Amino acid sequence: MKKGKPIIVVAVGGNALLQRGELMSYENQASNIDVASKALAQLSEDYRVVVVHGNGPQVGLLALQNLAYADAPPYPLDVLGAETQGMIGYMMAQSMRKYMRNGQVSTVVTQILVDKDDPAFGKPNKFIGPVYDKQTAQAKAVQYGWQIKPDGEYWRRVVPSPFPKGIIEIDSIRTLLDAGHTVICCGGGGCPVIEHEGEINGVEAVVDKDFSAATLAKQLNAEHFLILTDGDYVCVDWGKPTEQPLYDVTVKQLLQYTFAAGSMAPKVEACCEFASHSLGTAHIGSLHKASDIMASRSGTHIHG
Repeated sequence: MKKGKPIIVVAVGGNALLQRGELMSYENQASNIDVASKALAQLSEDYRVVVVHGNGPQVGLLALQNLAYADAPPYPLDVLGAETQGMIGYMMAQSMRKYMRNGQVSTVVTQILVDKDDPAFGKPNKFIGPVYDKQTAQAKAVQYGWQIKPDGEYWRRVVPSPFPKGIIEIDSIRTLLDAGHTVICCGGGGCPVIEHEGEINGVEAVVDKDFSAATLAKQLNAEHFLILTDGDYVCVDWGKPTEQPLYDVTVKQLLQYTFAAGSMAPKVEACCEFASHSLGTAHIGSLHKASDIMASRSGTHIHG
């Protein structure tokens, strides 16, 4: 990797691009992507930016659209993941070019190597698709053979989410960075694949994008790993009278606390994974304050 501006891997949640309860339309997604693109374009002034986006709502929507066409069997989740990488990457690249002085933005459809024996295949916990009331979710589970779980006050479909072991296209991503491109990759956590006897094949799962982004940041030797979400800080006792924001913390300090399993916990775990296995710093904060986070005016900053 050539030396130059420091590398920052930025993870943007799929729910930030299609917000909870929002109509899952192209117009709404384009509007939300525009907000994210402005923040990411600002970062590109000082960093070599690699963007990883989520796809939970989008891949669930594609799965539903698949089911609506009865004349063909539904496509597997890894293929739908590739579709969302193309769709969101295309929209994000177009939007980012509007706000960047250097308009070189490339999207890489990325495969993520996972373990075929990962216990996650037996314990689906990754939310995808829209939210439902309990009765509707139970009816769809019976109709389509889904597994469902409560997500706050709603219910959603859940699928396996194996841990990422490596990124197949890592050399291509490095080459694009060296050529001065902003790179969008590992979208939706990437397409999960397993390797057997020299062959690579997709598996029915959705990899967590924060863990894929942390794996990517480690493989790129990135100086910074930034997770953008809808909160300004990681908070202890979030939503309670005893709520306390965290500012500068070590991995050891952070691991003393417990966070919500379906929301903040995987973000914290991904940041700890990066900070403890690299020389870089991890950050979590608001999508609307990306530059402030990197200037230490906002956000939670995690050190190894």
